[in-house]
Amino acid sequence: MEVRQSLDCDVAVVGAGPAGLSAAHAAATAGARVIVLERAEHPRYKTCGGGLLGTSMRLSVPTVEVPARDRIHAVTFTHDGRRPFTRLSPDEPVVTMVRRSDFDQAWCRAAVQAGAAVRENTLVRAVNQDDRTATVVLACGSSVTASVVIGADGSAGVTARHVGVTFDQQDLGLEVELAATSADQARWRGRLLVDWGRVPGSYGWLFPKEDQLTVGVIMERGRAAETKRYLRDFVARLGLSGRRVLRDSGHLTRCRSLGAPVRRGRVLVAGDAAGLLEPWTREGISYALRSGKWAGTVAARHDDLAEYDRLIATGLSPEMAAGRRLLGLFGRHPGLVHALMASPPGWRVFAAFCRGEVSLARVLRHRAVRAAVTLLSAPGR
Repeated sequence: MEVRQSLDCDVAVVGAGPAGLSAAHAAATAGARVIVLERAEHPRYKTCGGGLLGTSMRLSVPTVEVPARDRIHAVTFTHDGRRPFTRLSPDEPVVTMVRRSDFDQAWCRAAVQAGAAVRENTLVRAVNQDDRTATVVLACGSSVTASVVIGADGSAGVTARHVGVTFDQQDLGLEVELAATSADQARWRGRLLVDWGRVPGSYGWLFPKEDQLTVGVIMERGRAAETKRYLRDFVARLGLSGRRVLRDSGHLTRCRSLGAPVRRGRVLVAGDAAGLLEPWTREGISYALRSGKWAGTVAARHDDLAEYDRLIATGLSPEMAAGRRLLGLFGRHPGLVHALMASPPGWRVFAAFCRGEVSLARVLRHRAVRAAVTLLSAPGR
C-alpha cells in the first residue's frame, strides 16, 4: 500500500510582503489551508518609495483599508535639478502614498482574517519537492509540507534560487526618510517630485508622507559612488540637508530575464522573488499584488499549476517588455522624456498610467508612439 506524506497545509507562503500576503489571502479565501512564513515581524520597515498606483489601489481597496499618508494630485518634474515644471490632476489622485510598514501590516491582518496562519520570526533555509508535495525547511530544524509553495521572499531569497529565476537588469536604490517640518509639509502636501538623473536610466524622487519625506534615487548597479553622490546632491538641492534623518537604507531591484521561469514543479514565485517589476520606473507593488493574487488562486486549486505561468506571460510580461523599451529610450533621450512630460499629451498618458487606466504595453501599441520609439531607439540616435 502506498503511504502518502501528511500535509501541514495546502499552501505554504514564504515571505509576508504584498506578494506573499495577497497570495495567502487569495488562497485562504478560496478555501485552502494556508501558512505564511515570515523571517521578520510586522510591522517591519521596508525600503520602498511607498507610492501606490491606481492598479495597486484597485487590488487593495476591496480587501484592506489602505493606510494613506497622502494623495498626490500634483507632480513636479526636473531634469538634473533644472527646468522644473508642475502638472496637476485635479479630479483623481495619480498616486497614493503609504508607509510600507503600515501597508504590509494591513495586508497581514486581511490574510489572517481570511483564515491564513502567519508564523513570524521564522527563517527558511531550503525548499524541496517531489511529485506530490513541496517541503519548506526551517532554520530551527523543523519543516512545513504543503501541496504548493509560493515564494515571495525577494530576488535573493531561497525560493528564487530553487526555481532558477535569472535577472538581466539590476539597479541600486538608495533612500532616506527625513523628518518634515511644518513648512515642508505645507510645501509638499499633495505633490511629489521626479528628477531625471544625469546618469542614463537614473532618476530621483521625493514622496511626502505627512510628517516624513521619503527622498530616494535609483541607478544601475555598479555605480555605488555615483548613486550615493546623486542622493547627497539631490537632498541638498531640495534644501533638506539639515533635516533629521529618521532612516537611511538601500536595496537592489532585479528584473527577470526574458523567458526566466516563475515556477518549478510545485513551487511558484511571485513579486520580487520572480523579478516582476516595471523596468523603467522600477515600480513593483502592483506587480507583487497581481502575481501574488494569481499565485494564491492557482495554488488553492493545485490541479493546473501551469496556469500561473500563462497568467504571468500574458498579464505581466508584455508590460515589462514595454518598460524595457521605454527605459532604453529614456537612457538615450532623458531631455526628450522631460519635454514630453511637459506637453499635454505626454502628461495625460503619464497620469493615466499612474492611475492604472492604461498600461505601457497599450501605449506602445499606438502606431505613432511605436514608430517614434523605434526611430529614437535606433543606433546613432
